[in-house]
Amino acid sequence: MAEEKYNMKNPAVKRILQEVKEMQSNPSDDFISLPLEENIFEWQFAIRGPGDSEFEGGIYHGRIQLPSEYPFKPPSFMLLTPNGRFEVQTKICLSISNHHPEHWQPSWSVRTALVALIAFMPTNPSGALGSLDYTKEERLALAIKSREAAPRFGTPERQKLIDEIHEYMLSKAPPVPQVSTSQPSEDQTTKGEDEVRDNATNAGADDGIVEEELQDRASADRIVEEPHEVPPNANSVQTSQPQPYIHSSEQQQQQLLHKPAMRVPRQADDRLFTWAAVGLTIAIVVLLLKKFMKAHGHSAFFTDES
Repeated sequence: MAEEKYNMKNPAVKRILQEVKEMQSNPSDDFISLPLEENIFEWQFAIRGPGDSEFEGGIYHGRIQLPSEYPFKPPSFMLLTPNGRFEVQTKICLSISNHHPEHWQPSWSVRTALVALIAFMPTNPSGALGSLDYTKEERLALAIKSREAAPRFGTPERQKLIDEIHEYMLSKAPPVPQVSTSQPSEDQTTKGEDEVRDNATNAGADDGIVEEELQDRASADRIVEEPHEVPPNANSVQTSQPQPYIHSSEQQQQQLLHKPAMRVPRQADDRLFTWAAVGLTIAIVVLLLKKFMKAHGHSAFFTDES
């Protein structure tokens, strides 16, 4: 249709149609741009916010106006999606735009310009024309909002193309990071409570592990696997099966338990033995005395006087 409507001998038309074909045959996940069917010099585009920045995950629509002398003169750019870096529906000042024709190179293309625009997003605006200097939090909030719906701009034909581009970019865009606020959300609070409970559970488990290790160490101090030593008077057959070695304190307790109890003499028995010893002593003394008297001629002392 464009071949029939436009003069194919025009260098600008030939170049634009060539870029359209290249854009369709080699699509990118970071951007997309297509001309209007009724005017190939006007393009609608959308870029994805650069990663590791406050624009990450955002979808930013814009409009490109190519001059009739394209590619020998630079195009103009306009953002349609609020982004916090460039004003919307205002021609922005970049080295690749018509604000600086002295920097433009005819070898550059719409693809080159879109790649450069993505790179310009996180840079310092430095007061350039059409630039804004929002905070990172504000830009991140705008990035989230940019995914909700495509911007409204121009005729129904323009809007139809903008909506199609938006759906394509949504299918390629990763999830956008959430805005960090000073007050935790309900999900964050719940997550925090779950983490506290998990930490408490883990702490309890760790205490149990420590207690179990202490018990194991105490058991290791008391019981050591060594070969069983058979007493000399034992009748059992010695085997090679290792038996537990008992700690000395417990061994002494077991020896005391198995030691036969000593018989304690009663008090009556003590008195009986005492009197027996006294009587035996007296008898011995009498015998010795009698023998002594007899030996010295006093034996009549022990005879009857009658």
